Amino acid sequence: MKVPVILYHEPSGGYSIVCPTLPGCHSQGETVEEALANVKEAIVLYLEVLEEDDLPIPGAVEPLLTAVEVERRAKVS
Repeated sequence: MKVPVILYHEPSGGYSIVCPTLPGCHSQGETVEEALANVKEAIVLYLEVLEEDDLPIPGAVEPLLTAVEVERRAKVS
């Protein structure tokens, strides 16, 4: 089962990673590899809880990453 994840480089170092298909499922790591390994473990545990509670496993939803342009307002003194 492939589950989409989104990886963020943290300004203070390391990486945060979230799984948009499974709300609240997230992890972190010092390296990309560590973050991916940690989120895999979190996903497995998340799915086990869903199964134990007889809840449906959501289908994978491919996130669409895009950007919007915004105008910055001048600072008011």
